[in-house]
Amino acid sequence: MSALYSETIQGITFITFNNPPANALSQGVLQELSQLLKKYEEIEETRVIILKGEGRFFCAGADIKEFTSLQQSTQYENLAKKGQNLFEYIENYPKPIIAMIHGTALGGGLELAMSCHMRFVTHDAKLGLPELQLGIIPGFAGTQRLPRYVGAAKACEMMLTSKPIKGTEAVTLGLANASYHEEELHSKVTAIAEVIAKKSPSSVKATLELLQYTKTSRYYEGVEKEAQLFGSVFNTEDAKEGVTAFIEKREPKFVGK
Repeated sequence: MSALYSETIQGITFITFNNPPANALSQGVLQELSQLLKKYEEIEETRVIILKGEGRFFCAGADIKEFTSLQQSTQYENLAKKGQNLFEYIENYPKPIIAMIHGTALGGGLELAMSCHMRFVTHDAKLGLPELQLGIIPGFAGTQRLPRYVGAAKACEMMLTSKPIKGTEAVTLGLANASYHEEELHSKVTAIAEVIAKKSPSSVKATLELLQYTKTSRYYEGVEKEAQLFGSVFNTEDAKEGVTAFIEKREPKFVGK
């Protein structure tokens, strides 16, 4: 059964996550998303892509249970690089990709949203990188993208405390473009996408390409280092305890090993 479904209406392609209960980003979901994006990159009718979630979540993060099948640091590092590469592809995509966020966008879900060109949220949406609560770290370039939007100090606070912020605060910080009531989110974001879809595809593509020049060279160094540390941290006793506690729905007991 597919974890994603898509439809195109008047130049706007909606890609919807449908992976209950929380639309987690398993390796299979990431691969399916990659294939869909490559498909729509070649379809002229698609002018704008909107990513959204079915049910109560946009995306609650990576599939934590999947982590338990991995054993070595290099396996975790390779997993991080796969996610990083996909999200880099999204950030450099030649057509606008908009994240339409309701419910929660945590961990890998927020990392995915941050790789999109724009983010629109509900007022009460929850956005955060809670990985340290599990004794691990963000691994899909979250440590590098979050400071771009909210600044180094706020990014540090969000990651070290593991506390999410609401959609309204995300707008204030510059992490999201705008927030709406849940019942109007779809219509508001669709209206924005419709305006963009009427623009010249070549000028839109050129604008997106030029925006990539605002990155610094050290961003790529940081992403590479993040993958390495993601692998080493995941191989600690604390990481095993954190993941196990999450699955068992209890508070973790970290010992610093």
